[in-house]
Amino acid sequence: MSTTQTQPLLSAALLKPALIESLTKLDPRKQFRNPVMFMTAVVAAVSTLASFTSGGQALGLNLQIALWLWFTVIFANFAEALAEGRGKARADALRSAQTETQAARLASLDDRRIELVSNRSLRRGDLVLVEAGQLIPGDGEVIDGIASVDESAITGESASVIRESGSDRCAVTGGTRVVSDTIVVRIGADPGESFLDRMIALVEGASRQKTPNEIALTVLLIGLSLIFLLVVMTLPAWASYAGISLSVPLLAALLVTLIPTTIGGLLSAIGIAGMDRLSARNLVAKSGRAVEAAGDVDTLLIDKTGTITFGNRRATHLVPVGDASREQLAEASLYASLADTTPEGKSIVELIREQKLAEADASAIANSIEFSASTRLSGADLRDGTQLRKGAVQAVLKQSNVGADAEMLRIVEKIARGGATPLAVSRNHKLLGIIALSDVVKPGIKARFDELRRMGIRTVMITGDNPLTAAAIAAEAGVDDYLAEATPEKKLELIRSAQAEGRLVAMCGDGSNDAPALAQADVGVAMNSGTPAAREAANLIDLDSDPTKLLDVVLVGKQMLISRGSLTTFSIANDVAKYFAIVPALFTGVYPALQALNVMQLRSPASAVLSAVIFNALIIVALIPLALRGTPYKPASASQLLARNLGIYGLGGLVAPFIGIKLVDLAINALGLV
Repeated sequence: MSTTQTQPLLSAALLKPALIESLTKLDPRKQFRNPVMFMTAVVAAVSTLASFTSGGQALGLNLQIALWLWFTVIFANFAEALAEGRGKARADALRSAQTETQAARLASLDDRRIELVSNRSLRRGDLVLVEAGQLIPGDGEVIDGIASVDESAITGESASVIRESGSDRCAVTGGTRVVSDTIVVRIGADPGESFLDRMIALVEGASRQKTPNEIALTVLLIGLSLIFLLVVMTLPAWASYAGISLSVPLLAALLVTLIPTTIGGLLSAIGIAGMDRLSARNLVAKSGRAVEAAGDVDTLLIDKTGTITFGNRRATHLVPVGDASREQLAEASLYASLADTTPEGKSIVELIREQKLAEADASAIANSIEFSASTRLSGADLRDGTQLRKGAVQAVLKQSNVGADAEMLRIVEKIARGGATPLAVSRNHKLLGIIALSDVVKPGIKARFDELRRMGIRTVMITGDNPLTAAAIAAEAGVDDYLAEATPEKKLELIRSAQAEGRLVAMCGDGSNDAPALAQADVGVAMNSGTPAAREAANLIDLDSDPTKLLDVVLVGKQMLISRGSLTTFSIANDVAKYFAIVPALFTGVYPALQALNVMQLRSPASAVLSAVIFNALIIVALIPLALRGTPYKPASASQLLARNLGIYGLGGLVAPFIGIKLVDLAINALGLV
């Protein structure tokens, strides 16, 4: 679990800067980014000027209206500034990891002469030597060595992680510290383009781009504002015909109370807060679009190795065949694996030595055969002429030129059905036995998949393993389906096929072979421990390298969509209610029949408008915590969510203005403000 601490929703450290920023946002160049509140600010400015041209009792009323209009604008700005402030606080914590240090730059892997340079002068492709206790000077990948790395400055995790050349766990992040051993890192980014630089820019709310849904909703709000503007512009003619005088501040106040200022004032805060909720979970979103898409995801493709299971497979047990003994199998496996530098090969050596099954004499080896992806085997030729080979079953059988007997097939099938990968070992073209390489499913992942299923998301495990192994792991992990013997092309084909059916697809992976699929998916989540190619292709990066975090991404995405829908429903219902609450009070003196619609019995047209303006401002303040925290999500269908929105926020938006405006009307009349 991450140890990252999140700030309280309305902490004192955030309130003061947010209040100051809410005033600086009155700059028209900044205010124009929110068209609804820009219109409100213009109306407030006009009302302020008009107030000073009025006199007598009208002056006090008009000034009050102008002040409450400015209050509305400032608190809408405050909501946005507060959301941005939470993101900036996270960015400041990350920025502290960007210290200038000296780096030991190498000319090449063969030339170990060191040139000490500033980490800020490093360029893409430079090689640097990093020893225990030193900070890694920049983003890159380990191309030589293995080391334990402390990533707590970035992820908040206290436990160190292993980074190793030649594996999917080779990516390192600038600002993290090597705890043990020595590694050579190839820098993968120029100054200012590092992962940490991009991460800081992304979590700062001010640099966030609006998502398509936000843009569409903004267009809707502008349309509604223009409609109400036309309505208000026609009122003076009706009022003049009826013998009523409506001042500019009164009309301005009426306009602001009718346009959708509630959602207009909180829209940006909802989006920024969604990004902040992700960063608090150690998830970095490269775009708000990806977070929104996560709210509608219905298919999840998740890579097995390193995501569903713990990293590389490990040797767990040896099974001799025929008349071979376990000791003979162990000795042959040890010699045949010494030249295998893959994690699987190293785990075989570790297993045999830990269990003290055999010892190897390096001087007895005449020729070492390194593991090759093309031959799929490794081995050793001893000085006494013995040939030892270890690798994929079919590869060893082909090299040994022998057939598989019934006993061996039974053992191989049993190991595969158990979710492990069988490797064969031979001596002088005779099969000695099978080594089982097992994947370990991460704890708690089955429960998370059950949760995703309840949310209507179909999970598909993708793996390069054979179908038997894939089926066993899929059953243990609790996924809905699996794709075995998956190549990058097959992953792409599966994603495109699902997208062609109208599905929104999320992909979770960490290897270079996952990069094409991560780029194609609607939501691509890369593990921070994965390869640079995977991190570059994805649009979300999990700093904790926990694939079950996708559930958090989906929840935050759904929260953003539901919060926006809830507040939009409330705002529109709110505006309709205010219209029918205020207009009858304005004209009831001229048209007594309208008294039947004046259900709140407001004292006068002046108190009706002022009460509506005050309520309009206070409701934004009241809804700021909901915009920042988000509407709680519970698994439900679209129709159920719509019914809940209408039942809670629609009904609430209709009822709240009648109660709120009446209470404010009683208060301002009791205080003699009108």
